[in-house]
Amino acid sequence: MKNLSWSTGSRSPYGSAMLTSVLAGFANSIVLIAAIGAQNAFVLRQGLRREHVWAVVAVCALSDALLITLGVAGMGTAIADRPALLQAAKWCGAAFLLAYAVLAVRRATRPAALDPGEARPATLRATVIACLAFTYLNPHVYLDTVLLLGAVASQHRYQWVFAAGAAAASALWFTALGGGARKLAPVLARPGAWRVLDGVIAAIMVAIAASLVLG
Repeated sequence: MKNLSWSTGSRSPYGSAMLTSVLAGFANSIVLIAAIGAQNAFVLRQGLRREHVWAVVAVCALSDALLITLGVAGMGTAIADRPALLQAAKWCGAAFLLAYAVLAVRRATRPAALDPGEARPATLRATVIACLAFTYLNPHVYLDTVLLLGAVASQHRYQWVFAAGAAAASALWFTALGGGARKLAPVLARPGAWRVLDGVIAAIMVAIAASLVLG
């Protein structure tokens, strides 16, 4: 494994490789989707208002699963036998992660409480359309799930196990984000909470970028 690794003790080589792949997929995915952005803010707003929360969670999780699948099937296959392309993808991915880390550091130095913003239409149809727009009109989602996760998955023997771990992380994150929004409201009202979260995200992104370049 070239990016994140865990000790798997005396398990069989196949079991160890599969466990490593699923954990790597989960870890890489959760770090990327946890970055505070328009989509996450929208899910939080819906959770705070308790408006069509589970429909929004389902749209986000299924969309990520689709994009992850496309990334592993397309990008993984495209770069598997092309070392030069793989190196280019690694450097682009590392640069993208470092840029995200810089933005996270900037947010950490200028924290602000979550602003639910203007109320969105309460109908299910309008809410789903808005969620789809936040998901598919955001260019970062394609860099994260299709390009970056596809490139990282290509480094693993069990690419679809990696994809399953990544999709599971997405589903877990959005479920926790939407379902737990009400309980998190007092914490999210404090700018200091965003400072800590963005600081942790920045550190992990730098670590993954370094592993891509040095691995």
